[in-house]
Amino acid sequence: MNASDFRRRGKEMVDYVADYLEGIEGRQVYPDVQPGYLRPLIPATAPQEPDTFEDILQDVEKIIMPGVTHWHSPYFFAYFPTASSYPAMLADMLCGAIGCIGFSWAASPACTELETVMMDWLGKMLQLPEAFLAGEAGEGGGVIQAHSSVERAGLIGGVKLKAIPSDGKFAMRASALQEALERDKAAGLIPFFVVATLGTTSCCSFDNLLEVGPICHEEDIWLHVDAAYAGSAFICPEFRHLLNGVEFADSFNFNPHKWLLVNFDCSAMWVKRRTDLTGAFKLDPVYLKHSHQDSGLITDYRHWQLPLGRRFRSLKMWFVFRMYGVKGLQAYIRKHVQLSHEFEAFVLQDPRFEVCAEVTLGLVCFRLKGSDGLNEALLERINSARKIHLVPCRLRGQFVLRFAICSRKVESGHVRLAWEHIRGLAAELLAAEEGKAEIKS
Repeated sequence: MNASDFRRRGKEMVDYVADYLEGIEGRQVYPDVQPGYLRPLIPATAPQEPDTFEDILQDVEKIIMPGVTHWHSPYFFAYFPTASSYPAMLADMLCGAIGCIGFSWAASPACTELETVMMDWLGKMLQLPEAFLAGEAGEGGGVIQAHSSVERAGLIGGVKLKAIPSDGKFAMRASALQEALERDKAAGLIPFFVVATLGTTSCCSFDNLLEVGPICHEEDIWLHVDAAYAGSAFICPEFRHLLNGVEFADSFNFNPHKWLLVNFDCSAMWVKRRTDLTGAFKLDPVYLKHSHQDSGLITDYRHWQLPLGRRFRSLKMWFVFRMYGVKGLQAYIRKHVQLSHEFEAFVLQDPRFEVCAEVTLGLVCFRLKGSDGLNEALLERINSARKIHLVPCRLRGQFVLRFAICSRKVESGHVRLAWEHIRGLAAELLAAEEGKAEIKS
């Protein structure tokens, strides 16, 4: 493919992508395939001679799309959102074209410097304490990192991990943390790291940083705050109070790729003292050294992370922040929160159902009043119908359904249709259960 072919095929691909996203509502949200469906549909080996672009694009529709879960469908309400916007897609195209491996400032100065500035932009949008910002001479700063679970980090680090019991609102409080610390110290263990969560995966609950933070400070324990989903909402003044207490944290992380219209992957992390990371990961083979690395004016991001190379991901942030503006991003967050409260109201109006956790942002946890088996059967019916897609969680030992507002294209009408669909399936299920009970009696 030469430049002329790329211009023509690139335009065709942009049209395909735009058509896909504009018509996504008409596609079945959850695929109807079985494990191993794809292998018989493609050759066992790569082609010896080139295939045509037309054949490849036809196979995308024939082979790939039948096995795709359409995360950006307005009928996708599972997990949490994964961000998608046209500005971010355009930036990803440019990132791929530049194709730099930004392990150091010298490897591509713009890749390093734009990331530093974008992390400061985002930190200011969140009103993070000044200590987390790089600025022109700050000790802190941000980095676009991979994000993983705390449990997996514990396994990698080879350390014991302990879950702290939560209160009635599924939040970690001072008393439970203090009790766990004292018990561990009495057993000869050395507590050194606490993770507080703002917007838990199960039910979007919020640990109490104003209680937990001072304890960590007094005990000289590193406090990391994980706001993977909820962090995007903190750009809205009415939700910023949920971040109160972050001044006690040593590090803070959230995922713009979930709810801030920056396509995956883009997980943002700040530290108050970047030397805590660079001192741990720094390796300087002679072929990576450059004349500016000790100037104090720049940072080499390879020292912030385990991998060596990194993509030019800050381009996505730059495009999105400029083309939406803070006000546009705030409006997007507020719309999703409003839609979640609309769904919550539907649930509360139906006496057969109950809401299982406080609805703060874009997630509603709900269930049919009754047994776990009843709710498991309802979820099975919902996902088997493939009109909408949900996933469950467990709260206080109960099986609970999660309804997360996810798609950039979702509107009130989609939420209403989803609720009517759930209600209808619930009615069928309850009628079937009543029929079984009558037969038994």
